[in-house]
Amino acid sequence: MAEPRLKPLPPEHWDDDVLAALRGAFPARVVEQFRSATAPSAAVTTLLHNPALAGPWLVYNNQLLWNSTLDDRSRELMILRVAWRTGSNYEWVQHVKLGSRFGITRDDLDAIRLGDPARHWTRLETALVAATDQLLDDYRIDDATWARLTTELDGRQLVELVFVVGSYTCLAMAFESFGLQLESGTDTTEAEPLPA
Repeated sequence: MAEPRLKPLPPEHWDDDVLAALRGAFPARVVEQFRSATAPSAAVTTLLHNPALAGPWLVYNNQLLWNSTLDDRSRELMILRVAWRTGSNYEWVQHVKLGSRFGITRDDLDAIRLGDPARHWTRLETALVAATDQLLDDYRIDDATWARLTTELDGRQLVELVFVVGSYTCLAMAFESFGLQLESGTDTTEAEPLPA
């Protein structure tokens, strides 16, 4: 889509409910950054059309992103596979940028695109990407993959990995339905946006 179906809610339209949702999810300095940014996060500001839902969702999503029991690289491999499989360009570009902070390389991105494990992936990384595909295809992790995962992950991590895949699949559906556009000035040279 050339234009969003649901445009991000501009700061001049933020009411007390929107500000309360943001303040419940982010430190005050981050809320001020959103208010003063020339191109605040389109994802966050689009969700703010429904502040009662956006507030708890953002708290929950912050838990998955910044307080994860999974290591950052593993989480980003799963999110990138979701973004690729669902065709969510916004999610793909943002997480290619974020993933580069956690060691996601061009070889990793090529493997994600092809759906074949990279030679340098650990057994756990291979199993996590396989689990992502199984959740997307069959809504469950098969017994063999589950058995591999349980040799390296504890119960907290096993719960979380399913919620990472489910949550980012949900976000991909929302972003694609809303026609979410990348923020003005987003550098896509590393990400190579998904083909239309």
